[in-house]
Amino acid sequence: MPIETPLVSDIRSASRLMVRELGFMASTLASTNYSPSAVHTLVELDLQKEMTAGQLVQLLGLEKSSVSRMLARLIAAGELEEVISSEDARTKRLRLTAKGQETVREINTYSSDRVLNAIKTLDPLQQKTISQGLSLYARALLAGRETPVNVQPDALKIVSGYLPGMIGRIVEMHGSYYSREHNFGRFFEAKVASGLAEFSERLEKPCNQIWLAILNDKIVGSVAIDGEDLEPGEAHLRWFILDDGCRGYGVGKKLLTEAMRFCDSAGFSAVHLWTFNKLTAARSLYESLGFRLAKEWEGDQWGSLIKEQQFTWRKDV
Repeated sequence: MPIETPLVSDIRSASRLMVRELGFMASTLASTNYSPSAVHTLVELDLQKEMTAGQLVQLLGLEKSSVSRMLARLIAAGELEEVISSEDARTKRLRLTAKGQETVREINTYSSDRVLNAIKTLDPLQQKTISQGLSLYARALLAGRETPVNVQPDALKIVSGYLPGMIGRIVEMHGSYYSREHNFGRFFEAKVASGLAEFSERLEKPCNQIWLAILNDKIVGSVAIDGEDLEPGEAHLRWFILDDGCRGYGVGKKLLTEAMRFCDSAGFSAVHLWTFNKLTAARSLYESLGFRLAKEWEGDQWGSLIKEQQFTWRKDV
C-alpha cells in the first residue's frame, strides 16, 4: 500500500474541496438542468465543433452505454444534433444546435463569474500560480489515466515471434481503436483477423517476423514485417498497433525500431506500409524512421471511403 505523504494528503484534500465547491456532488451543474457529464459534453462540442460518440466516450472516460443515454437526452432536448460526416457518409457526428450554443454561453458566463469571484481577492502572482498549478495537475491526471500502472522501462518487454493468444489480442486492439476513433466496423476487423491468421502460418520463414510489446504479461502492442507479399527484396510493414494506455510513451518507437533493424539486417531494399491520413501520431513515428509519403488516393480497402496513403522507406535514402 503506498505511503501517503503530506504533499499527497494536501493535494487530495484540495481536490475534494474543489469537487464540492464546483458543484460536482450535485445532480446538475453550472446552473443548468444537466448532469456534470452532459455539461462537459456541451462545452467540449463548443470547442471541437463536431465529434463522434466514440470520441466522446474516450474523452469522458465513461462507459459507452452511459454516454449513449446522455447523448440521447441532449438530442431530445434540442441541445445537440446528428449530422452526416463529410468524409464518410456512414459516420454520424454530433454538433451543437442554436439552442445548445446558447446553453454553452450561459454555462461559460456562470463558470467565468465563479472563477473571477474566487480569485478577486488574490494578487496577480497568486492568480498566476493557481493557473499554472491547475494546468500541471490536470495534465498529470490525464497522463496517469492514459498510462498503464507501473509503466517503467524495465517493466516493458519487446519479444519476437508467436505467442498464444497473439492473434486475438492484436485483432481486439485494432477493432476497439479503429471502431471508436474512425467508425471502422466488422469488415475491417475481419480483414485484420484473416490477414493475421494467414501471416502467422508463414512466421517460420526467415523473411517474416512479428514483435510484441508485453507489459505485466499482457500484449500491449505489435508490429510485423511480411517479406513475401510484395516485390522480391521489398518488405511490408503490417499490424502496427498499441493499446490505448501505451500511446505517447515510446512503446511504438521501440516496436518500429526492432522492425526496421530486422529489415536492415535482412537486406530489404525498401519497406512499404499502407495507412490513411488521419493517423498523424503514427505518421510522425514513420517519418522519424525515414519513411516518406509515396502515394495518396481515395480508397475503401478498410471498409470506409477515406484518403489512403502509402509510405516507403528505401535503403539508399
